[in-house]
Amino acid sequence: MKITLEQWQTLVAVVEAGGYARAAERMNKSQSAVSYSMSKMEERLGVAIFRIEGRKAVLTTAGQALYNQARLLLEKARFTEDIARNYQAGSESRIQLAMEVLFPEEILTRALFAFSEKYPYIRVELHETALSGTDEALRKGKAELAIIANESARFIGEFLMPVKLLAVAHPQHPLHLLGRTLTYDDLRCERQIVIRDSGTQQLDAGWLDAQKRWTVSTMSTSIHCTTSGLGFAWYPQVKIQRELDEGLLLPLPLERGGERLVDVYIALRDGSSAAPHVQYLAEVIRHTVSSECRRHKAQVAHS
Repeated sequence: MKITLEQWQTLVAVVEAGGYARAAERMNKSQSAVSYSMSKMEERLGVAIFRIEGRKAVLTTAGQALYNQARLLLEKARFTEDIARNYQAGSESRIQLAMEVLFPEEILTRALFAFSEKYPYIRVELHETALSGTDEALRKGKAELAIIANESARFIGEFLMPVKLLAVAHPQHPLHLLGRTLTYDDLRCERQIVIRDSGTQQLDAGWLDAQKRWTVSTMSTSIHCTTSGLGFAWYPQVKIQRELDEGLLLPLPLERGGERLVDVYIALRDGSSAAPHVQYLAEVIRHTVSSECRRHKAQVAHS
């Protein structure tokens, strides 16, 4: 290449500072060094970059085009250096995050947005997991950070929040048409929609005594089944609030167990030895959850 990155920096500095003297001050160089750098650029490129009007150097048409490209070039160079800075010693430029499907996506997306403000070049690979799959992702090294529905036996988690589960079905489901308080015996005769354990252990959780059962892999598929009247299920209230508001789902009037709380924890695979950007994401998630809980309490108190 005929022109060095430093010379392109000098060109941009001269234009943005408004002259050789101020550019020299900004770059901590002598004015003669700046002037020499520009003259060498013109010589090597074979075009005039500046023309002198009175005591002021003004960009030529070619100079304006070169200045515009030089700015882009320097932005690319800074971008490359930022990537290098994010490759911290002993760490990768990505985070493997396992998230129990019960956890609210809205909270996670706000946390990830805040994380990206500081680490815009760190890739986040999200694994949406269920039951034993979350703990397994940590144990097998598939995730450095996990949001777990129950505190792992091996990895000590820090409490994040409780998640409220509701037993629901479509308003025209046979269980609602009974028109009375329901017992578990009523549920046993109907189809239950459950989400498959994403781990290899294939654990069962919650009440699973229904004689008929459909097992699906995602929360969205499960909700589609229940809103279509195909069965009943327990869901996090936050995941089905829209369906509740629109009358597509209705809480089952169970005499007990219609509502329950599941505690959610956050755990780092490597604990305090985790890479700085992994620890930072964990802290951002904790802060976002805390803020959301305070906002929710304020709304309840106001109502």
